[in-house]
Amino acid sequence: MVMPEIKLSDVAFAYSNSKRSALTGVNLTIAAGSFTALVGHTGSGKSTLVSLIDGLIRPTAGQLTVGTVTVGPAARRQDLARLRQHVGFVFQFPEQQLFAETVAKDIAFGPENLGWDPDRVAAAVQQAMAAVGLPKELASRSPFMLSGGQMRRVAIAGVLAMQPDVLILDEPTAGLDARSTAQLLDLIAKFHREGRTIILITHQMEQVARYADQVVVMNHGRLVTATTPARLFADDQLLAANQLTRPAAVQIAHQLRGRGVDLPAVLTLDQLATVLAPRLKGGPASD
Repeated sequence: MVMPEIKLSDVAFAYSNSKRSALTGVNLTIAAGSFTALVGHTGSGKSTLVSLIDGLIRPTAGQLTVGTVTVGPAARRQDLARLRQHVGFVFQFPEQQLFAETVAKDIAFGPENLGWDPDRVAAAVQQAMAAVGLPKELASRSPFMLSGGQMRRVAIAGVLAMQPDVLILDEPTAGLDARSTAQLLDLIAKFHREGRTIILITHQMEQVARYADQVVVMNHGRLVTATTPARLFADDQLLAANQLTRPAAVQIAHQLRGRGVDLPAVLTLDQLATVLAPRLKGGPASD
């Protein structure tokens, strides 16, 4: 399987009932197999951008390419459908879209609508359940009898069952407790290690620091920058102008450097602990 590159060239979009463009002149490349975090304040254009990538809407100017599929303002429904064959979109609070009597039927909905034969659908359901860590015995259970974290896994499995190359997730940990959040993020990281391109919309800078290799900053419908997390969190002016904060580890390291402690660049608390541990060994012994 060849992973598709995603490229936007001078892409703009305006909703028919709005006088203001939701996106203006966006030029962006997302490498195949990358993990891209999409950040920005509410209304910055993040959701519109991923809706274009998923083929839910067509650009009003410019063009978007995913692999060998290119769409522009004159794109036909067939073109958008071809785009969606590459891309899976997990919406915010996806469990609210569950509807079927059983877990298996809910996961099977997407593949069935792609016209797959029953054997292929059944295999896809089993594979998707395994991929998200859902036990086989839950297949016949009602999804509404599961925990919140399990329901979200069912919703994600429904997207994975269609075997997308690109997985978009919109604030996937919203509303989850700390344990479910950690489990879900580990799951997304596993999908990335398996070769999928991940696009994660998030307001959590810790998630950006830990998982992303590219971070895209949006502001008022415009692309501000596409950079690395390390470069973003080192730029005070860029952070302030876009209402972004540093992750806890980066902020602590920044404060320590201000007090004369020589530290290398760190992004996560694990990295910070690793660089501080040798220094702390020389401190006073504990009782």
